Amino acid sequence: MKHTSEFAAGKILASSQNGVGILTIDNPERKNAINAAMWRAIPEAMHWLATWGEARVIVLTGGGTRDFSAGADISEFPTVRKDTATAKVYESENSAAFTAIRNSRVPVIAAIRGICYGGGFGLAAAADLRIAAEDAAFAVPASRLGLAYPADAVQDFFHALGPQISRKMLFTGLAVGATELSTAGFLIEVTASAALDAAALSLAEIIAANAPLSIQASKLALRAVATNDDDLLREAEIIGATTFDSADYAEGRAAFAEKRRPVFNGR
Repeated sequence: MKHTSEFAAGKILASSQNGVGILTIDNPERKNAINAAMWRAIPEAMHWLATWGEARVIVLTGGGTRDFSAGADISEFPTVRKDTATAKVYESENSAAFTAIRNSRVPVIAAIRGICYGGGFGLAAAADLRIAAEDAAFAVPASRLGLAYPADAVQDFFHALGPQISRKMLFTGLAVGATELSTAGFLIEVTASAALDAAALSLAEIIAANAPLSIQASKLALRAVATNDDDLLREAEIIGATTFDSADYAEGRAAFAEKRRPVFNGR
């Protein structure tokens, strides 16, 4: 059964079927630029997908056929980001969106084509896995706009890109292509534009078929290592230990012995 919902006046779309969730930034007439309402809606949509949508994995993508996202809608800046006080509120909403992607209890795959700039790039950097089309272009133009990028998103760049590429992109504001970021390890695959959606969906379906508790424990452990967080590591260890008493572990053993594909229920 397919589940669907809309947020931010239909500019953030969520759908889920067979354990695969799709979160779409749907503002193609503005290169999927993200306005303040859309930033606020992203955590809501992520929660809906993982809870009501029963997603075991989420694909993050841009609406239309051309771009992932041009980032924050700059046309709003004279109002919502005009000074330190308003910028503080606005960036808290940015951070909540990045956090919702980064800390999602299910894996998030960013499927990127065309422009992936600024806040859009930040969302992709917060994802667990990234696939891009050959035409994808990435940039962090903050230094060309005279503003500072949110510090928590800079951490995502650092972990996903490495220190040298992060510095280059933040300091210069120049656009970088998919090939260079694939070499840097930011992307797991580069495809033809026409093949991007199928490649992301194929990967998502593989993940959705695996044991949810196992993946949750692995994701927590990876975050703990990346952030040097001992509390998170202990949480990962606790969840990991519970897998051995789970019905999914019994199902996995039985399926192996019977030479069939396992059917996991997340319990």
